[in-house]
Amino acid sequence: MGVNMPKDKYNAVWLIFFMLGIGTLLPWNFFMTATMYFTGRLKEPATFDMENPLVNGTGSNFDTRSVLEAKFNNVMTLCSMVPLLVFTCLNSFLHSLIPQMFRVMGSLTVILVVFLITAILVKVEIAPLSFFSLTMIKIGIINSFGAILQGSLFGMAGLLPASYTTPIMSGQGLAGTFAAFSMICAIASGSEMQDAAFGYFITACAVISLSILSYVALPKMEFFQYYQESNSDSLPRDIEIDLIKKENTGDTRPVEQNAKPKVSITAIFKKIWVLALAVCFAFTITIGTFPAVTADVKSSIAKGGSWEKYFIPVSCFLLFNLCDWAGRSLTAVCMWPGKDSILLPLFIVARVVFVPLFMLCNVQPRYNLPIYFEHDAWFIVFMIFFAFSNGYLASLCMCFGPKKVPNHEAETAGAIMAFFLSLGLALGAALSFLFRGLV
Repeated sequence: MGVNMPKDKYNAVWLIFFMLGIGTLLPWNFFMTATMYFTGRLKEPATFDMENPLVNGTGSNFDTRSVLEAKFNNVMTLCSMVPLLVFTCLNSFLHSLIPQMFRVMGSLTVILVVFLITAILVKVEIAPLSFFSLTMIKIGIINSFGAILQGSLFGMAGLLPASYTTPIMSGQGLAGTFAAFSMICAIASGSEMQDAAFGYFITACAVISLSILSYVALPKMEFFQYYQESNSDSLPRDIEIDLIKKENTGDTRPVEQNAKPKVSITAIFKKIWVLALAVCFAFTITIGTFPAVTADVKSSIAKGGSWEKYFIPVSCFLLFNLCDWAGRSLTAVCMWPGKDSILLPLFIVARVVFVPLFMLCNVQPRYNLPIYFEHDAWFIVFMIFFAFSNGYLASLCMCFGPKKVPNHEAETAGAIMAFFLSLGLALGAALSFLFRGLV
């Protein structure tokens, strides 16, 4: 880069990417946090046992849920992961054909409208089947446009120095932490789930609006403009070689210097495949275990007290998101091991050990495996290392991926890395049924 390279004044561009990172995941995290609200609206009078009301909601083998309630989580997983994977893939191939402004602003606007509708519907009575269908449609829309937004953001960050992928990852980590903290506050306040859900959705709308304003300000930043222009002005290697050859041979025929560089998805993947598969494997292990297995761990030291009520919200959701956020944020000051080190993929593969460790905790109900780590402390220690390693190692992969290719391929490389991240989420969601069934 030239000596006149501008500085990121007041870290404004870094903070904008951080805000956009929050905006990509906070809405979906609040949607997940409000699962009890959604299932609560799917209850039907026929599911209540009038002759033996004591069995209702007490953990008895008698299932008091309606069919829609029982199927909600499985269908939600399907309606979220399939569009996420499909549209992240499409964005990897088609991002160069659709302007960046249209992809980002369009996605944020659609997500904002969906959450506004969701907030309004909290106050509207709807039949359970219609509510179920409408909710699944909204989940599909949110994840479709969320995939385009996330892929576009990682592509944009790929044009900047490697450290500018960190704020996106860190912002996503903070989004999960904020949602988990909000869930705990709702439990502590004793507020009605309907009121809490309305607060979640309105907060999500505010965050999306701030994300839109942040993105509007981004093109005006001199630092961002510099890297955007550097990318568009940079010559691919083959054109540089042609110029050198022509100078040496005295050939005066013009070279298409201003022609748009050709970008090959296959050629780029060959350069980043190790990091792409690594980030995919990292999220496969994480989502395969959390929360399908971890959320069913029961406290062994609390019997009916407050800790029993707060054990999973604090030890599972809040602790995971805090440590994951810490791991993601650490890459802002430390990037070890390096992008070409064999240690990075080896560390990620080693995380598979967390699958049996969590399975052998006090997961209930269980049918196959014994309990080796019954005490709450084991689960908490495992969760700290599990979450921190996920945040740190996955963030390293996402930072390094676009830096293993020339500038003109960096945006596409970022989009490909985002696709493999989403693939890991989808594979993890599919494996979660197997992991939970083995316990």
